[in-house]
Amino acid sequence: MNRVPLARRAQIINCLVEGSSIRSTERMTGTHRDTICRLLVEVGDGCAKLMDEQMRELPCRRIEVDEIWAYVGKKQRHMTPLDDPRRLGDQYTFVALDPASKLVPAHRVGKRDLPTATAFIADLSERLGNRVQLSSDALAAYVEATERAFGAEVDYGQIVKFYEAEPAGRGRYSPPHVVGAERSVIVGDPDQAHISTSMIERQNLTMRMSMRRFTRLTNAFSKKIENLRAAVAVHFAHYNFVRVHRSLRVTPAMEAGVSDRLWSIAELVERTSN
Repeated sequence: MNRVPLARRAQIINCLVEGSSIRSTERMTGTHRDTICRLLVEVGDGCAKLMDEQMRELPCRRIEVDEIWAYVGKKQRHMTPLDDPRRLGDQYTFVALDPASKLVPAHRVGKRDLPTATAFIADLSERLGNRVQLSSDALAAYVEATERAFGAEVDYGQIVKFYEAEPAGRGRYSPPHVVGAERSVIVGDPDQAHISTSMIERQNLTMRMSMRRFTRLTNAFSKKIENLRAAVAVHFAHYNFVRVHRSLRVTPAMEAGVSDRLWSIAELVERTSN
C-alpha cells in the first residue's frame, strides 16, 4: 500500500465515503479494485482503532440506538447448511447516536441477537462519562443488554411506532407513514418526551446514501465480512471527524468536544493507513 501516494489514497477513500461502489471508484481513480479493497480494510482497521481511542469520557446526555440491515455474500434465504452464518447472510450494524451533537460514539456489526446487542451496549457504556437517557425500539435484546451494561445507572425507554399498511400498487417502495407511537419506561426516570429513535433512523438513511453496499434493491453488497466492517468504520470516522454537519456547521466530533478542529480526508487516511 506504500506504493499508492497519499493523494491517491485520499481520493479513493473520498469516493467510497461519498457512496461510490468499488468498481465505479476503480474507474474514477484508475486504481485496481483489489488495491481499493485492501486499502479499505487497512483504513477501516485504522479508523476503528482511532475511534476506540477518541471516544472516551463522552459528555452525551441522551443516546438513541438502532440497528440497520445489510448482507454479506448472499441473502439469508439463500444460505445453505455448508455456509458459515458468522461470515455470510444477514448482518446488522448496531449504531448509537447522540441527538444533540450528532456524534456516533459506538457501533458494532454482527447478527441481530443478544450476544451482539450485549457487546454493543457494553462498549457504548464504557465510552460515556455520565448518566444518560437511552432510547431504543422494542428489540427484546436491548433490555437484557442494557441491564448487564448499565444496571440501574441509566434512564431507559423504548418506543414502538405503528405504520400504515404498505401499498400494494405503485409507490410500494415509498416509506410508510407513522400513524402512532407507544412509549414505555424500562428503567430509571427517562423524560418521555425524549424517548425517541427519530434521529437514529435518519442516520440510517445517511448510511444507506454514503455506503454503496447498504443501498437497497441493487446488486451492491459486501463479499466479505471484513469489507463490511471496514466500510462501516471508515464511514463513521469520516462522519464524526471530517464531514461538516449541515445544521451544526461543524463536525459532530467538534460539537461534542472530542476534537477542536476540522479534519481533512487526507489527514484521516494518513493517520489510519501505513
